[in-house]
Amino acid sequence: MSRHIKGSSRSQATLFPEMLEDFVAKENPVRVIDVFVDGLDLENLGFKGVQSKATGRPGYHPAILLKIYIYGYLNRIQSSRCLERETQRNVELMWLTERLSPDFKTIADFRKDNHLGIKNACKTFVQMCHKFNMFSEATVAIDGSKFKASNNKDKNYTPSKIKSHIERVEKHINKYFQQLEQSDSQENSPNNIANIESKLDFLNQHLAELKEMELAVNKHPDKQISTVDPDSRLMKTQGMTRAVCYNIQSAVDTKHHLIVAHEVTNTTDRGQLCNMTKQTLKALGKSVTTILADKGYYSRQDIKDTQDLGVSTLVPKTDTSGSEKKGIFNKSLFQYNEDNDVYICPAGNELQHRFNAIEGGLDIKIYFNGMACKNCTIRSQCTRSKKDPRRMRRWIHEADMEKMEALLKATPDAMLQRKQTVEHPFGTIKLWAGATHLLTRGFKNVSTELNLHVLAYNLKRMLNIFGSEILMKEVMLP
Repeated sequence: MSRHIKGSSRSQATLFPEMLEDFVAKENPVRVIDVFVDGLDLENLGFKGVQSKATGRPGYHPAILLKIYIYGYLNRIQSSRCLERETQRNVELMWLTERLSPDFKTIADFRKDNHLGIKNACKTFVQMCHKFNMFSEATVAIDGSKFKASNNKDKNYTPSKIKSHIERVEKHINKYFQQLEQSDSQENSPNNIANIESKLDFLNQHLAELKEMELAVNKHPDKQISTVDPDSRLMKTQGMTRAVCYNIQSAVDTKHHLIVAHEVTNTTDRGQLCNMTKQTLKALGKSVTTILADKGYYSRQDIKDTQDLGVSTLVPKTDTSGSEKKGIFNKSLFQYNEDNDVYICPAGNELQHRFNAIEGGLDIKIYFNGMACKNCTIRSQCTRSKKDPRRMRRWIHEADMEKMEALLKATPDAMLQRKQTVEHPFGTIKLWAGATHLLTRGFKNVSTELNLHVLAYNLKRMLNIFGSEILMKEVMLP
C-alpha cells in the first residue's frame, strides 16, 4: 500500500464550502495591491469610468482592472488574453477581483484608454515611497536602455537599406529580361514566357513601392521609417548589433534602487540629462543631492543646465579629439592659466584670448599666438596647417566642467555605483517583459506599458524591503 500523501476526491462534495479568504495568506502581495488601489482617488488621478452611467449595461470599476494589471505585471503576465485566462483559474486573482472575470478586450481597452490615470498612479506610488523617507539625501543615477519595439527589423527602412533593396530588385529585373530575350530567340514554350512576364510584373510593382518608400524616407526628419510602429527607431544595442527600439530613460536612487522617474524616447541619451533631472526634482524635491550619468550624456550645455538646477552633477568626459590620430599634440597638453586667461602650449609659449565665436550654439573663446607659433621649432608636432597658428577653443563656462571633472576624480567609485544602480532595474524589467520587451505601439501606449512595469517594479522593491504585512500597514496609514 502506498504511503504517499493522498489528495481529496475530485467528485467529493464539501459540506462547508471553503472561502477564498482562506486561500490567500496574510503576507501575500495581492493584499498590498488591494489596499494600495483601494486607497487611490481614481477619479482625480484621471481614470475613466469611476462614476457609472445611470442607463445601459453596467461596466467594471476601474479599480478592478487596475488591480488585474498590477498583479499581471508583478507576475510577468502582460498580455490581456493571458490576464483574462488567469482571472478564471488563478485563486489570487479571484480573491483580488472578487471572482470577476473581464474579457480580454475590456482589459486591453482599459490600458489603452487610461494613459493619464496609470501614469499618475505610478507617480503616486513614488510619492508614497518618498513619505516613507526612502529618498533622504538621495544620489540618483540616470541612464537609458534600448527596449525592443513591436516592429520587425525588416519593416524598418533607412536610406542605405532602401537603396540596397532597390539595387537587388533591379538586378533581378535585368536577369529576367535577359531570360525573356533568350526565350524569344530560342522559341521556348508560351507557359515559360508567361511565367517570366508575371515575375517581371511583380518585381516592377515592388520596385515602384520601394521608390515611393525611398522618397518618404529621404523626406523624413530622422531619415528612417518604421511601418508597424512609426514612433520606434533603429538603434545600436550592443556592439554592432542593431534593433528597432525605444530608448527608455530612467532615474534610479542608489540606496534602494527605486525608479524615481522615467520617460520613453526614440533618440540617443545625449541631451536627456537636464530633462530627467527636472523630473527627478519634481518627484523628490530638495532630497536629491547628486546626479550620476555615463559618458553618453556628456553635453556641455546640458550639464550646465543641470548644474543650474542646484544639484551636483557627475558625468565623465570622453576625448573626441582626433589630434593623436593626426600625429599632433592633444588639447590636454595645453595648460590653461585662469589668472592670466591664457593657454601655455607644450613649447612654453602663451596663447592669448583673441576673440569669441559661436560654435554649435556655444559661446567659444579663441586663443592663439601667431608670432610664437610661426617661429616654433616643434610646430610640425602642433599643427598641420602651414599658414594658420594652432588655436585653442574654450567654452565660457568651461570652468564648471573642470570643477566637475575634479570632483569626479575625487570620487572614483561614482561611475561603478552608477552602473550597479541603474542596470539593475533595466535587467529586471526586461526579464519580466520577455524577449519582445514591448507589446504595445506608439509613444502613448508604450509609455502606459512602461508605467505599469515601473509601478510593479517599485512595488516589488518595497515588498522586498519592508515585507507584505508592514508595507500594507504603511499604505493604509493616512
